[in-house]
Amino acid sequence: MRGYFYLSKRFFNLHGNIVNMSTECATTNSAVLLQAVKSIIPPLTYAQHKGQNGRLATIGGCKEYTGAPYFAAISALKIGCDLSHVFCTKDASPVIKSYSPELIVHPVLDKNGGVEEIASWLPRMHSIIIGPGLGRESSILENTKDIIIKARDLNIPLVIDADGVYLLAQSPEVIQGYTKAILTPNIMEFKLLYKKVLNEEPDLSQLSDGTKKLSQALGSVTIVNKGASDIITDGKTVLKNSSEGSPRRCGGQGDLLSGSMGTMTFWAHRFYSSTDVGDDIHQLGRPTMIAAYGASLLTRKCANLAFAKNQRSMTTTDMIGQIGYAFRCLFE
Repeated sequence: MRGYFYLSKRFFNLHGNIVNMSTECATTNSAVLLQAVKSIIPPLTYAQHKGQNGRLATIGGCKEYTGAPYFAAISALKIGCDLSHVFCTKDASPVIKSYSPELIVHPVLDKNGGVEEIASWLPRMHSIIIGPGLGRESSILENTKDIIIKARDLNIPLVIDADGVYLLAQSPEVIQGYTKAILTPNIMEFKLLYKKVLNEEPDLSQLSDGTKKLSQALGSVTIVNKGASDIITDGKTVLKNSSEGSPRRCGGQGDLLSGSMGTMTFWAHRFYSSTDVGDDIHQLGRPTMIAAYGASLLTRKCANLAFAKNQRSMTTTDMIGQIGYAFRCLFE
C-alpha cells in the first residue's frame, strides 16, 4: 500500500493514520523518502485520458542552445507526463522539432507578442520548466521574467534551471516567496544567486547551511544545489542525495534532472491536494521536496546505468535511454 511521507516528524498514509517518527529518521531514512516518492506516482490505468498525467511546458531554446530544452522536455515525457511543449525562439524551433516528433514546439519566445501567446497556453499547463537553453539575450530574459510572473499568478509549479537561475540572480524578487518553485543551480549559479540575495560570498565548506540560508532568504523556495551530493532544502528541512551517479560530467545531465522534476512536481502537488488531510499537514509537507528528491534519485540512477555501459563515451542521450529501466528499478 502506498503511503506519503511529510518532511517533518510524521508519516501520513492513505488511510489517514499518522505515526510519529524521530527527526533523525525523518531527515535521513532513505527508505522512507523513497516510499514518499513512490506515493506520488500515479498508477497507469486504462481509464486515463491524454493529458491527465501531465501537460508540461519548457521555456528555453535559442539559436545556440537547442539540445538543453530537448533533453528537458523529452525527459519529462519519458518519465510519464503525457504532453510536453517547448516554447523557444524562431531559430531554435526547426532544430528542436527535428530531434523528436513527440514534442510540441512553439517558435514564439522572441516574437513580438510572444509573451501574450505563451500566456494563452499557461492555464493548460500543469508545471513549467524554465531555463534550459534560454541564453542570456536581454529581450529573451525580459520575456521570460514576464512569463514567470504570469505563471505565479496562475499558481503553476515551476522548475528553474540554468539561465533561468541566471535571470533570478539579476532579479530575485521575481521568485521571492513562491513556494511552488524549485531552483536547480550548479555551484557557479548558486554562488551568483547567493551573492545577489545575501550580499556576501557563500562558505563553500558549509554548503548545506548556505543552501538552507539562501532558501530562507528567498522565502522558503526549494533549492536543489547540484554537486557530488545533491543538497535539497526548503529552508526548513535539508535532504542530501549521495547515491552513486557517474564520474562522467557531460553537458545535459541537469536538463534530464529539471525535466523529470517538472513531471514529478506536478504529480506531487496533485497527490497532495487530492489527499484528505488537514491544513497543518499541508504546511508541514513539501511536495517540492519530494519531487526534487525523486528526480535527483532518477537522474543519478540513469547516469550510473549509462556510465556502466558506455564509460567515457557516455552522453546525456545515453542517460535518457536508461530512464525507463531506471524508473522501474527505483519506483516500481
